[in-house]
Amino acid sequence: MVAPFRPSSRSAAESRLIDSWFVQGSHLRGAEHVRDWLSGMSRHAWMEATRAGLDELPGWTRDPETGFLRHHTGRFFGVEAVTVDHVGAAVPHWQQPIINQPEIGILGILVREIDGVLHCLIQAKQEPGNPGGGLQLSPTVQATRSNYTGVHKGRAIPYLEYFREPLGRRVLVDIRQSEQGAWFYRKRNRNMVVEVGDDVEAIDGFGWLTLRQLAELLSVPDLVNMDTRTVLACLPGGGAYWANAVAANGGFLTALARSADPAAPSVHTTDEVLSWITEARTRTELRVERTALRGLEEWQERDGVISHHSGRFFSVVGVHVSAGGREVGAWSQPMIEPAGTGVIAFLVREIDGVLHILTHARTEPGYADVVELAPTVQCAPENYAVLPDSARPRFLAEVLRSDRVRFDTVLSEEGGRFLGAQNRYLIVETDVDVARDDPEYRWLTLAQYDELLRHSFYVNIQARSLVLCLRSLAVV
Repeated sequence: MVAPFRPSSRSAAESRLIDSWFVQGSHLRGAEHVRDWLSGMSRHAWMEATRAGLDELPGWTRDPETGFLRHHTGRFFGVEAVTVDHVGAAVPHWQQPIINQPEIGILGILVREIDGVLHCLIQAKQEPGNPGGGLQLSPTVQATRSNYTGVHKGRAIPYLEYFREPLGRRVLVDIRQSEQGAWFYRKRNRNMVVEVGDDVEAIDGFGWLTLRQLAELLSVPDLVNMDTRTVLACLPGGGAYWANAVAANGGFLTALARSADPAAPSVHTTDEVLSWITEARTRTELRVERTALRGLEEWQERDGVISHHSGRFFSVVGVHVSAGGREVGAWSQPMIEPAGTGVIAFLVREIDGVLHILTHARTEPGYADVVELAPTVQCAPENYAVLPDSARPRFLAEVLRSDRVRFDTVLSEEGGRFLGAQNRYLIVETDVDVARDDPEYRWLTLAQYDELLRHSFYVNIQARSLVLCLRSLAVV
């Protein structure tokens, strides 16, 4: 094993996290070993999803007045609809279906030391919406409240007790975070990382991986699932200690390392960034009202599918699911199926020797507080064929034409609610600039993202994934 990087002065917690970033682990060492593990798992952990009409889903009912689609228990989630008025936007008014899941679920990862290095307990898990139906690297626990309180009447969820009763254990992360504000109405999940001792072993279907191993696996399409990415992004960044471990590599990595150091210069102070977010939330005139799912403007329901009349954006479809190796062996549910592959991108630029990230203050109808910090570009390019030119993202052309791409991998979104949802995640170097007082964009450092990620509802789920991808560049 390579000797751990240990600067002379840092806390024990920082040491273990940083070692986990930069030292190879003792279990499932590389991508090939992980693939072999997943291949072995797939022999008895399987899933099959077949399409069904929305009115053909056992256990789901339609409200006679609104057409809302809900589970008969009143739990899990429902498909509803909203009318959105966004004053001054390129598209100032629209209606759409949206998922309403008011329960706060748990996305939790257990960590423990193995051979002196912190490892994450990762689950090989299949979801009905996973592209190709394959297993993905998922958190230790990934469950809605209805799941973990037994509404589904299935088997108990392994390791759940460590997250529901963490008192007396070292909790590294415990933050509520949002999910996709374009498809979920005010959805939140509790993102947690809890440390355990060597008395906790990996049962069948689970494996221990270091942060370095997970970082390397981010470059494999559709392998590290959305929930794992959001939880890992919330881990303490390590600040100057993480920066010291990276800086010796030189060039781009030195600028990236300095970006993680809170003491490095930044275009804007964190107080200025917070004021900018508050101003954006204050000035944005957004009204979101629940409306009937039947008869939505520009939407149609045909053959048991709700879709936009243009064929763009997304559809609401139904599926029947059969599964092996899950708490429940069969169920039916509605899902959102996007049209096309999205583009999620950070433009990054070295400013005064420090890598800065061009960040967008983005409004989505499902956000709990109107605006969250988002990637430079977050869109599905094919949708702009039916939208005004003014709606096209400002820096999309720069992202797509650049030859200075640092990260480029197609990653899928949460397969429990979204069918085949994939986005191309990119990190692209640029020379573009924006005015210091631009109302929509600011340059942020990685250290400023780390600070904001200690709190709820500042950084959206797409940006959280990209923060993790940016960190991965230091070790791959």
